[in-house]
Amino acid sequence: MIGSRIAASSGWVRPLASILVGLLVAALLMMLSGYDVRGAYGALWSGATGLASGAARGSNQVGLGSLHLNLYQLAQSLARVTPLLLTGLSIALALRAGLFNIGAQGQMMVGALAAATVGLLGGSGGLPPLLHLPLTLLAGALAGGLWGALPGLLKAYRGVHVVIATIMLNYLAFNLVTYLVTHNLKDASSSSTQSPLIAPSAILPPLIAGSNLTLGFPLALLLAALISFLVRRTAPGYQIRAVGQGADAARAAGIPVERVMVMTMFLSGALAGIAGSIEVMGIHHRYVDGVAGSYGFDGIAVALLGGTGGVAVTLSAFFFGFLANGADYMESLTSVNNSIAVIVQALVILFVGIRATVKLPQLPSRAKVSSPSTPIS
Repeated sequence: MIGSRIAASSGWVRPLASILVGLLVAALLMMLSGYDVRGAYGALWSGATGLASGAARGSNQVGLGSLHLNLYQLAQSLARVTPLLLTGLSIALALRAGLFNIGAQGQMMVGALAAATVGLLGGSGGLPPLLHLPLTLLAGALAGGLWGALPGLLKAYRGVHVVIATIMLNYLAFNLVTYLVTHNLKDASSSSTQSPLIAPSAILPPLIAGSNLTLGFPLALLLAALISFLVRRTAPGYQIRAVGQGADAARAAGIPVERVMVMTMFLSGALAGIAGSIEVMGIHHRYVDGVAGSYGFDGIAVALLGGTGGVAVTLSAFFFGFLANGADYMESLTSVNNSIAVIVQALVILFVGIRATVKLPQLPSRAKVSSPSTPIS
């Protein structure tokens, strides 16, 4: 019994150990540089969680005895989690099918531009919010999905490696979007590389005043649950896992491997496209240069740390999102540069990478799979 428990928990030990080692090495670097490690990590913790000592002050602070919770600071961390969770899910889903999608960055950019364009519908008055909000989100999802389906098609029917295809499409997305925003879709009233402001009916209002936290965060959590259900409890999810275990064996079992590859890459791209939509609708309210930041690439770290499980990827996104926001807050209070967060992230990826590859769980036989009663086509 004890052995089985250890085996069941082993999937968590390595990621947690990787995080701990990354934080310890970063602390050593700070100490050797003459910084106050305790003060720096204290500031990082407060910036990440919003928890700090002292009485509450202001409407955005909640007293917790000798501590207080800064709702604004916590909201900013959760806002950083949102795109990381979506891009992490995007890459993790593709990995389930044995496809390494590193094109989430380009898919996010294309989705952001599509959302910024559809967000202009209806002029300054816009459309009814109940129509305009989902329509704008759907536009980003569809654009990202189609951009993701392209390398899926190339892989399925021409044997082009997904990594190579998605790298090239990242460059193509960047240059195509930049051209459109500096020409056809440019804001005529500004010299910056940006599109016009979207209509008010397409804007996601903040959940905490002044913060970047919007309904995009609960939407990302909902999508994480739906993707987990899709992969574990549905016939298409079984097909995705089967292709990931071995395309030849899946084809011999009657699974349409090519169709599954394209479908998976479409869904993967759609998740990244939604991340771009939320950045436009909730934060920038237009397409701006750098709207995707590095979230598409950071999502690789999220997926590698979390593996391919929905819960683990969600927790991984929380860690990296809190770490990034906490590092920014740490830099504002101390002299420690926020690049320390990048160092921690790189070290975590390095130690997780010692596992060599993302290890997928063994696929049970069809008789043991919980799937719909209809046969898998």
